[in-house]
Amino acid sequence: MSLTLRTISREQHLAYIQSLPSASHMQVPAWADVKAEWRSENMGWFDDKTGEMVGAGLVLYRQLPKIKRYLAYLPEGPVINWYAPNLEEWLRPMLAHLKQQGAFSVKMGPPVIIRRWEAPSIKKGIQDPDVKRLRDIEADFIEPRAFEVADKLRRMGWQQGEDGGAGFGDVQPRYVYQVPLANRSLEEVHKNFNQLWRRNIKKAEKAGVEVVQGGYQDLAEWQRLYEITAVRDHFRPRPLSYFERMWTALNTEDPNRMRLYFARHNGVNLSAATMLVVGGHVWYSYGASDNIGREVRPSNAMQWRMLRDAYALGATVYDLRGISDSLDETDHLFGLIQFKVGTGGQAAEYLGEWDFPLNKLLHKALDIYMSRR
Repeated sequence: MSLTLRTISREQHLAYIQSLPSASHMQVPAWADVKAEWRSENMGWFDDKTGEMVGAGLVLYRQLPKIKRYLAYLPEGPVINWYAPNLEEWLRPMLAHLKQQGAFSVKMGPPVIIRRWEAPSIKKGIQDPDVKRLRDIEADFIEPRAFEVADKLRRMGWQQGEDGGAGFGDVQPRYVYQVPLANRSLEEVHKNFNQLWRRNIKKAEKAGVEVVQGGYQDLAEWQRLYEITAVRDHFRPRPLSYFERMWTALNTEDPNRMRLYFARHNGVNLSAATMLVVGGHVWYSYGASDNIGREVRPSNAMQWRMLRDAYALGATVYDLRGISDSLDETDHLFGLIQFKVGTGGQAAEYLGEWDFPLNKLLHKALDIYMSRR
């Protein structure tokens, strides 16, 4: 297939995303409005023979101080056929186009899953003192084509850091936790929760925990809980204005793109979460909780409600987002996988994020700057 790449309108981009079963929420046109500090561009790939649009990408450009050179970033994208035998013919025009736009380096995150581990395998690994990381456990599913994609990228000159984007920071998580919903009943999904999760959901119901949806006007209350969480878990919170912008941008594009949930007990909000929807893929994106009321298990009740709502929307997967690959109980991120594995489901490893230096000197300078932050 001979391809042409060119800038497209937001409307063309959105129409293409809507024609797919799903795509990352970071590849919808409205995500550019969320990342207001970046310049953006919508790109489309067209089949030269038919004129049909066959791929799309949202590029975010971050300018270097004082000079008009940019880092071009395609988070969890572009949305193309990653298994195409002529992958190089898809990516070469993209690199040439981005260079022309002033990019000195390109970062992208192919939405390609390479391995999956089922919950029972992870639980077994946690109990094994010799197992420290997910990769120490034999995967339940391996996608051989993903290795071919990685080989092709390396041959083209794309580079990947040692951790391959496994950590948490400015890059997207390489490891996520997902609950498959396609071709399953809700009863089957619930039955697959571990005993503790089922008991906690029941406990919350018995205590009268109520899970409700909030709106834009409730984002300040969300922020209160989120900042309590940030202090407790030692991370720097995003400002309220970020979530207000996220709500406005995403729900203007699609009124059902972003939801806000609260779990409350005796009229007091104890937990909150944001949910994102693109086609059949639903993400639990941000979570927050108070330091009080944990004994009535509001987070379990809220996740169960969100999962049921995702199911009612026809979702094929409920994505609990990032986990660390560490199965070491002394690791501060271990609690994340321990909580999420209780839902049954699977840990999934993506191919990670890749960089292509278009200007080696500036790319190296950025690397040094990032490593010293």
